[in-house]
Amino acid sequence: MVNEPLNRLRNVVYSSILLLIGGWLLVIGKKTLIPVVAGAAVVYVFVGLTHSLRRLSWRGHLLPLRLSYVLALACIGLALSFIFYLVAANFEQILLRAPAYQQALLVGIQKLAVLMGIENEPTWTTLRQDFFAQINFQSLLGSMVVSVSSLLWAIVVVMLYATFLLVEMRSFPAKVDAIMNSQGGAERARQIGQRINGRIGAYLSLKAILSVLLAGLSWAIMAQYGLEFAPFWALLIGLLNFIPYIGSFLGVLLPLAMGIAQFQDPSIIVPMMLGLSLVQFVIGNFLDPYMMGNSLNLSPLAILISLAVWSELWGVAGAFLAVPITAVIAIICSEFSSTRPVAVLLSQNGRL
Repeated sequence: MVNEPLNRLRNVVYSSILLLIGGWLLVIGKKTLIPVVAGAAVVYVFVGLTHSLRRLSWRGHLLPLRLSYVLALACIGLALSFIFYLVAANFEQILLRAPAYQQALLVGIQKLAVLMGIENEPTWTTLRQDFFAQINFQSLLGSMVVSVSSLLWAIVVVMLYATFLLVEMRSFPAKVDAIMNSQGGAERARQIGQRINGRIGAYLSLKAILSVLLAGLSWAIMAQYGLEFAPFWALLIGLLNFIPYIGSFLGVLLPLAMGIAQFQDPSIIVPMMLGLSLVQFVIGNFLDPYMMGNSLNLSPLAILISLAVWSELWGVAGAFLAVPITAVIAIICSEFSSTRPVAVLLSQNGRL
């Protein structure tokens, strides 16, 4: 009884040290860990898509497993080819037109300020002279082109990891059985793995489908109003849908900035922005909960905090991977009595 408080204090100290070491390893090893984790996410999407395709019937029979794998691989290959094409076809044109967009965006903001009655405010003049007039869009977009080139190479590396992870999946259960000392331990490890695979696979697969739908509807709205590079912005909106909360905001803000630079006409910009916002609202608040429910059982606060933490650790990649990683942590913590309180705090309603 006397040593119980000391034991608790020691456990807290040890846990804090382990967390600090783990965070340090995540930071210094992010160049290696990010492609591996992203490759695992691609595997989840691939397996989920395969299972969805296999449910399709042909003449009263389910699709063969091998055919489902081939079709899923073809879908992912076509999607990646389309992404490469859009980036290669649009970024060079955006870079060439950057100086014109810079001036047009400044003029559009000035007109918007006049409509809102801000032009006479002294802070607006200072803001315009010290901020907007000094943005060099050509150099900014030039650095973005370099970043996009690095992103394309990163996609190649991620797909390479995903390929080897798919090959490794066949022998992984046997390795788990060999590691565990008892049959009960191996069975428990398999159950945890099945829960992780089921939840994360369903989340990523459905999220990918909703992102494609969101991108398609957004493209239709932007193309209707004649926004330049509408397919590229639609692709960006679909990718940003994987980032909770912030992704929806950026999915409207970036096309809005392009609309201001191109049209400088509120009668075009405002309806287009409202249309994009409506699509984001309907999919995010109705279709997304209807299809996915609370499949990951994470509270909104936990998602927001995980987004901030993983973005700080791994940057943009961490923002994309924050939700799946946090869900995996919550599932693993729920299986052990010592870490079960952590899973309860991460859950939406306290029930695991």
